[in-house]
Amino acid sequence: MALLDNLNAQQEMAVTASDGPVLVLAGPGSGKTRVLTSRVAWLVLERDVAPWRIMAVTFTNKAAREMRERLEGMLGAARASKLMLGTFHATCARILRREAEAIGISRDYVIFDADDQLRLVKRALQELGLDDKRYPPQAVHGAISRAKNELVAPEGYTTGSYYGEVVKRIYERYQTLLRASGGLDFDDLLMVTVHLFRERPDVLARYQEQLQHILVDEFQDTNQAQYVLLRQLSGRDASLFCVADEDQSIYAWRGADYRNIRRLRDDHPDLIMILLEQNYRSTQTILDAAQAVIRQNADRTEKALFTQRGAGLKITVHEAYDQDAEARFVIDTIAELAAQDGVSPGGCAVMYRTNAQSRALEDAFIRAGLPYRLVGATRFYARREIKDVIAFLRLIHNPADSVSMARVINVPPRGIGQKTIETLESAVRRSGIPIYEALKAPPADLGSRAVRALASFRESLENWIAMREVLNVAQLIDRVLQDSGYADYLRDGTEEGEDRWANVLELRNVAADYADMPLADFLAEVALVSDVDNLDEDADAPTLLTLHSAKGLEFPVVFLTGLEEGLLPHSRSFDDPDQMAEERRLMYVGLTRAKDRLYLSYAFMRTRYGETEPSEPSSFLEDIPLQLVQGSWRRSGRQVREEVAVRPPPAPVKAVEPRYRAGQRVRHGTFGEGLVLGSRLDGGDEIVTVAFEEAGLKRLMASLAPMERLER
Repeated sequence: MALLDNLNAQQEMAVTASDGPVLVLAGPGSGKTRVLTSRVAWLVLERDVAPWRIMAVTFTNKAAREMRERLEGMLGAARASKLMLGTFHATCARILRREAEAIGISRDYVIFDADDQLRLVKRALQELGLDDKRYPPQAVHGAISRAKNELVAPEGYTTGSYYGEVVKRIYERYQTLLRASGGLDFDDLLMVTVHLFRERPDVLARYQEQLQHILVDEFQDTNQAQYVLLRQLSGRDASLFCVADEDQSIYAWRGADYRNIRRLRDDHPDLIMILLEQNYRSTQTILDAAQAVIRQNADRTEKALFTQRGAGLKITVHEAYDQDAEARFVIDTIAELAAQDGVSPGGCAVMYRTNAQSRALEDAFIRAGLPYRLVGATRFYARREIKDVIAFLRLIHNPADSVSMARVINVPPRGIGQKTIETLESAVRRSGIPIYEALKAPPADLGSRAVRALASFRESLENWIAMREVLNVAQLIDRVLQDSGYADYLRDGTEEGEDRWANVLELRNVAADYADMPLADFLAEVALVSDVDNLDEDADAPTLLTLHSAKGLEFPVVFLTGLEEGLLPHSRSFDDPDQMAEERRLMYVGLTRAKDRLYLSYAFMRTRYGETEPSEPSSFLEDIPLQLVQGSWRRSGRQVREEVAVRPPPAPVKAVEPRYRAGQRVRHGTFGEGLVLGSRLDGGDEIVTVAFEEAGLKRLMASLAPMERLER
């Protein structure tokens, strides 16, 4: 039949599988969406199953839209519209609109979005008289969300710590406020639906009677609430059809549990398991490398991925000197591919583990005048926390900067509300004096609390201004972060807070690289690299994105950057085997995004927390067989050379006196010729600042980056 004509043997076996629990373990690029949609169409067209008796759930609205569009083409719009198709949350929302009154919830409930939920947590803290610095709203909300995903109501929330007991009280008050507002949050949509079916088995029986077939996409990303919901709905006679790949489960931080695959097997001894192993995306070399990496994980089903595309090119592994050299390698390689092989820049993707890593890449693209697309994140210098810190620095440089003043005068919150700011700005307009001067003599109509808050901010600002002549920019940032409380404000105990803090540390790294530069020059430099108005985002441009954002995408050319211990795998995973396994899955996802060419890079030196230190290549690189790669890198403590030899650095020797002096010309093996701007002894080594003719400004450790002194 035509429906099966374009399917391979494994796909056809999945589409036409008999009723009952079926688990399709689909490797990357193996056509799982085609299998899901073909299965639905086959049930309707060949098995005469009524569309309204089929439920298909996805994890994203985009996936749901894509599936519906395909099914409209296969079944016609009329029949496709009768399918119960959507995300888990959308499906539960529809059920509750019809059934919520059965458990005392109005069918006119309002869904609270993320901002609404956070405001409600803050209100709960306020009503309970709790300090939001000790109990950061984002962290508390995360704890509540995790509890709901595990189907734990406030009364069942148990903990062995005082902090946990306080969170329980906040959770109780949050739920009270939520119900009083006639609202449900996103997690409630799942938890309340499960509760509905538990409390009203008659309601559950109606849905079990209706649904003959339940299909689930990305089953490895389900959490406990979603798994229980699926068990409830499929509990009578429904045929459960799940598509999954445990090797691509990378969302544990938001509740996903790939072990639901094992639970599915345990709960259904008669489970039919089908493997989709033919890959339509990548070359065999890329697949072999990816399988070599993921094979080190335990508790998984082995798949033998294969393709008919042939072996393809070897994978290039590149060791760069530092993150800036790594960024130049990416840009130079893209330019070379475009010029010599006709590769479209828009077909190239540059991936990294953390958002903060985009800074060096973005700077390099901007300095080269090249467009780029940033997916799933805000451009580095446009990120809120970066704009905040730069605003503090601009204010220290120029206290009359009213725009920067308005941005940070109440960041972190210090009791200077919008009304106070408007009153202050009005006084400035009337008197014509700079806003900084107005802080010294606040308008008389301000309350005493506002006046005290303004005086405290003015005192801090005066202290920072006094320090700008004796501290370099990195040290000045440290003082601002400490004195203002901005560091604690960002580090609120959430994953997002840590990401924002990592971005601030990356800005500090930039400042440390320009340690000898005055504040005014540093701000000018930042302004130049953050001015992206002239970049055409619609141009044929490479894509920059994190590995988490890359899932489900594919590109002809992929660069995986920052493959170093502490980055990938992330340092947070070193003492946790489960997190380490997830880091390996993240690497696997990145490798399998590539269709034709794959470049793996890491930096020999990387600036982190303001210090430039040697880095270790990712242990994941060890797993890739040598015959699959080309290039030069360090492996298992030894140097591997295939095309370009990289001299290992000599052991550090204690510097007795500076070897280099300002004004001296030098030659570096990688960066070429340059002029020494300054030198200082640090911990037995010598830190040299050099302006290279081609590579720009660099700070180097003399013991690790020896340079030839030129006599001219």
